[in-house]
Amino acid sequence: MTDKNHSIDRRNFITSTGKVLAGSMLTTTAMGSFAGPSAGRKKRVALVGTGIRGVRFWGRDLVQNFSDSVEFVALCDLNPGRLAFAKEYIGVDCPTFTHIDQMLAQVEDIDLVMVTTDDASHDEIIIKSLGKNISVVTEKPMTTDEFKCTAIQEAVENSKGELIMAFNYRYGLMFTSMKEVLETKEIGDVVSVDFNWYLNTYHGASYFRRWHGLRDKGGTLLLHKSAHHFDLLNWYLESDPVEVHAYGDLEHYGKNNAFRGEKCRGCPHKKACGDYHWDITQDELATNLYVNNEHHDGYIRDNCLWREEIDIFDKMSVQIRYANNVIVNYSLTTYSPFEGFRLAFNGKAGRAETWEGIPWLEQAAIDQASIYEKEMGLSSHSARDEGVQEINIANNFGSHRRIELPYVRRAHWGGDPILNAHVFKGIPPERNVGQKANFRDGAMAVLIGVAARKSIDEGRPVKIEELTSLKPQARRIKA
Repeated sequence: MTDKNHSIDRRNFITSTGKVLAGSMLTTTAMGSFAGPSAGRKKRVALVGTGIRGVRFWGRDLVQNFSDSVEFVALCDLNPGRLAFAKEYIGVDCPTFTHIDQMLAQVEDIDLVMVTTDDASHDEIIIKSLGKNISVVTEKPMTTDEFKCTAIQEAVENSKGELIMAFNYRYGLMFTSMKEVLETKEIGDVVSVDFNWYLNTYHGASYFRRWHGLRDKGGTLLLHKSAHHFDLLNWYLESDPVEVHAYGDLEHYGKNNAFRGEKCRGCPHKKACGDYHWDITQDELATNLYVNNEHHDGYIRDNCLWREEIDIFDKMSVQIRYANNVIVNYSLTTYSPFEGFRLAFNGKAGRAETWEGIPWLEQAAIDQASIYEKEMGLSSHSARDEGVQEINIANNFGSHRRIELPYVRRAHWGGDPILNAHVFKGIPPERNVGQKANFRDGAMAVLIGVAARKSIDEGRPVKIEELTSLKPQARRIKA
């Protein structure tokens, strides 16, 4: 249907998407890699942290898809059993180490250290690697508090190495397309943003079983999960946050239950727990990686959701004021009936919005358990396998149109292979809208989360300048 108030614009997205995903492997656009070895030599990489994200995305995927440009020279993890399994699973023949100091002392000419440990230990690995002038690519969040952030800043300033943030959401088709819409100024200058993220009762619950449920390991989900979202906001708005006011609490998981066990395996409350009970033994990879090696370090992957030591928030609402006076209203829900998001930008001339995973909008029955499995398999948040995703743009005086995007679900909206091509081959995205993320990007995403956590704890708005020497920029200077 097409009329003056409703026009559909496909903008050749099906063709361009194919080029993006294929081009991430084949294009030879001239742009230096983030941090690369001399011409003709494979990048010598070391992986620190052999959990599921490490062995899959930063391990096996690289071996299978980038072996022409990447050579693994070391694996490192505190758990020797997990290390041994990771080496076989990834498919590499390289030395293994149980401490970062040993690895850095014994392995020569490392080009890049990849950090996929628990969030609270990122700083140690980043700082020690940069201290050897080795470049680092780190998973989000960069770190978990303002003091570690400052220490990393000093290491970056004193190193010849580079810190690369693995903000893969920036590379996804959906989010790249929204960035392009905002840059056209079709809705005018942005004045406010509405951003709501929903974790369903499978995916959301998984964080509370894992180390993420402990503040001293993950810094709360305002860092571990929301760092992705805060970075998107910073990237879209091209400005820095100046003040954060937040609310949050723990009202569902943890101590908020009448019963609890030690772990899901063998729990006497299995029937009472119902759909929250998770049988890890039905997951072969999780069993081999965690269950078979928990005797080495005591880490229980299928921990009880209701254990009293959980001390993070399960509901969060954050208001952010930016240096350019944009106001953001953000929320994260961890036990929603569905998995997805709503994202809308209000401009002086109109509004642009998109969404994913809202069942009545998708007009499809969604198997929520399967969505969680797809998320853990590096997919996105919807059960759909095909169709379109949309950005709706409305003008202040009545006209509106819809941009249809080919629906890309796996690998974080198709972003993972594009990020990897950028990092490991120096091939920028075909639709290059500033996806490259550095220390400052990582810091600003972290500092919003830290400020939000402090705001909840202390019951007051928190200014970013309280936490860092970095000066907020009303208009970010692009790298």
